[in-house]
Amino acid sequence: MSTCGEFLVKQLEAWGVDTVFGIPGVHTVELYRGLPHSTIRHITPRHEQGAGFMADGYARVSGKPGVCFIITGPGMTNILTAMAQAYADSIPMLVISSVNERERLGLGKGYLHELPNQRALTAGVTAFSHTLMSVEELPAVLARAFAVFEGQRPRPVHIELPLDIITAPAGHLRVQARSSVSRPAPALAQLREAAAKLRAAKRPLLLLGGGCVAAQVEARALAMALDAPTALTINAKGLLPPGHPLLLGSNQSLVPVRQLALQADVVLAIGTELGETDYDVVFDGNFKLGGELIRIDIDAQQLLRNFAPSLAIQSDARLAMRMLLADLPAGELRADSPGARRTAAVQAQLAEDLSGWAHYRQLFDTLLGALPQARFVGDSTQTVYSGNHLVELDGARRWFNSSTGYGTLGYGLPAAIGARLAEPGRPVICLIGDGGLQFSLAELASAVEARVGIIVLLWNNCGYGEIKRYMQRRDITPLGVDIYTPDFIALAHGFGCAAERARDHAHLAELLGDAPQDRPLLIEIAEAPPFHP
Repeated sequence: MSTCGEFLVKQLEAWGVDTVFGIPGVHTVELYRGLPHSTIRHITPRHEQGAGFMADGYARVSGKPGVCFIITGPGMTNILTAMAQAYADSIPMLVISSVNERERLGLGKGYLHELPNQRALTAGVTAFSHTLMSVEELPAVLARAFAVFEGQRPRPVHIELPLDIITAPAGHLRVQARSSVSRPAPALAQLREAAAKLRAAKRPLLLLGGGCVAAQVEARALAMALDAPTALTINAKGLLPPGHPLLLGSNQSLVPVRQLALQADVVLAIGTELGETDYDVVFDGNFKLGGELIRIDIDAQQLLRNFAPSLAIQSDARLAMRMLLADLPAGELRADSPGARRTAAVQAQLAEDLSGWAHYRQLFDTLLGALPQARFVGDSTQTVYSGNHLVELDGARRWFNSSTGYGTLGYGLPAAIGARLAEPGRPVICLIGDGGLQFSLAELASAVEARVGIIVLLWNNCGYGEIKRYMQRRDITPLGVDIYTPDFIALAHGFGCAAERARDHAHLAELLGDAPQDRPLLIEIAEAPPFHP
């Protein structure tokens, strides 16, 4: 007799799930009964937060939901940080957890892993959370979850199965075909109004966010049709390729781009929150828009946050772009167009403003020279902060990190593992600092076990260097930031990884070229010459 837990695995497999992240526990072992008989690969992290971050990285690369099997109680509290990061960045994640038997829920009698209300804990980091009270509910609840992932702003979904439900008979259930859920299309009248305003614009500006990553072709065509300088959020990097004559990069917090934003007569913002960590990383409140704002977003509420638009259009980004393009004159990519000249003037100023970061530019030149197709998955660390401004890539989903939005530490390593699992053929470079790495160092063992070859580029400044500088700028005596620094090379070797300190850029390039494919390579670089003057 098939159990509910076994049926769950069959249904997930039928809907295209090929990887599950989880740590088996006494409250979830019945979820595992069906896994050996499926095509789903199971990855065992060393902490449930690592499971969530791996699922996040997997989802960002694949576009499919990252799926986690999590135990009751401590498993749920451990994964909440990862769910919060995914919630902030609109990442599809399905968290399947156990919970105590139905007759024991909320009694407070001290049962194993008991919490008063797991769903209450997840309320702020999920699109919805559901307790399965009968086996028959499962297909419909899973369908709701996938409707969130496919048809609206994607965010984590939590489904908890009481222990007596996981083992309940489910032989009468049949695996269901996945229903196709369409995303919202724009209202035609609004879109035509937007097109008219954009056609009349003399100084348009295009702002693209992570909601556009599935619309790379359309984004490039739209920038050209509008002849508009284009700024990308961190999660939108790669929508326009390096050297594109309309590309401003991700420099909305720098003065030249801010001046351009003030001078624009019409601003079109698509799939972006217009949030602080993409538009105001200096936290001075001085990113302002001088002209009329048109916003397009799949989330109706987000359309009215941060900057109020004159025209708010709820729609999937790709659908809206396609319809806009049909109502705009075809563009021609020219280096001497008005938009390109405006962009070039800003880029010249940016080059001067960022000239003091030449050492970081040389570092990324070395990385991309050795591995031109690499994907970069980052933590909150100095190499990420600099790369957010300096690095441009030729495709979306190749640069993402935890420095935006929720801004957690420890994300980089497990998310890089998930990213490599999602696309094994592309090199993955994890950008992480010595402080952040110690949050999730044990996931090196997970990568070795799963035979995942990633490159961990460790920026070692022997502590929380960025926070230390922040304290010093405010005349606060540094405290708690000069932390003990372990021997990362020895630790990496102990986990079964390859590891070495890079002496200089040439040695770094050599190490990158010899990186193993079946286990991590940790490369330590010091915040000192030659990598930092």
